[in-house]
Amino acid sequence: MIHASAIDRFLNTFGSWALALLWGLPLAFAIWTAIHPAEFEANFELLAPLTTVNFVKAWEAAPFARYFLNTFILVTLILACQFFLGTLAAFAFARFQFPGRGILFGLVLLQLLVMPDILIVENYQTMRFFNLVDTIPAIALPYIASGFGIFLLRQTFMTVPKELDEAARLEGASTLGLLWRVYVPLAKPTYLAYGLVSVSHHWNNFLWPLIITNSVETRPVTVGLSVFASTDSGTEWSVINAATLMTSAPLLIGFLLFQRQFVQSFMRAGIK
Repeated sequence: MIHASAIDRFLNTFGSWALALLWGLPLAFAIWTAIHPAEFEANFELLAPLTTVNFVKAWEAAPFARYFLNTFILVTLILACQFFLGTLAAFAFARFQFPGRGILFGLVLLQLLVMPDILIVENYQTMRFFNLVDTIPAIALPYIASGFGIFLLRQTFMTVPKELDEAARLEGASTLGLLWRVYVPLAKPTYLAYGLVSVSHHWNNFLWPLIITNSVETRPVTVGLSVFASTDSGTEWSVINAATLMTSAPLLIGFLLFQRQFVQSFMRAGIK
């Protein structure tokens, strides 16, 4: 008689393999077509010649160097602002008592329930009012304050024993010194976990950058890839897949290099 736990293990293993194949086959196809000549797109020969021509064609067909620079500036700007504002707000919610604290924190949590796409029209009008349309700051401004980041850091700060506050005060630490020397170092796993999520999300963000930008000087890689694919003849899938791999390679390599730290950071930060 088969034990119930054995059936559970089999179903979990089968489901894991099924999901892995579902997600892995398109990636395998993209890699295959990108590293082989165009005539081997639908002809999967094991001895097919390898080539880097598709990557060269893609790189020369569009200003991907500029797209990568724009994206790096964008995700760095957003993450720095989120860390700065989120740290101050989370510390205030976790340790200060002030009128309306619960209401304000409820408004922060309300942000988690609002889809960003709902605010696209209002955000665009705001950027146009400040004459920021088609600029990198215009892409970043709607995201510099993250309700999820504030909530996550607040929960972490609340776990810090108050005895550490008293000890730091006895050493002469100011409020900001207390935050910088005690709370921030203890929350490093949370910062890493949230930083990975933020960078991944804004690297792949597409709709808002597509609407707010219209020039090469400000487009991130996602919008640049879309423009490149739409202007292509549509027959050279090997070149399009090569461009796709180039734009997603930094995130993929980063995840493979920091996979263990990524998972451990989420576990320590309490993200289920």
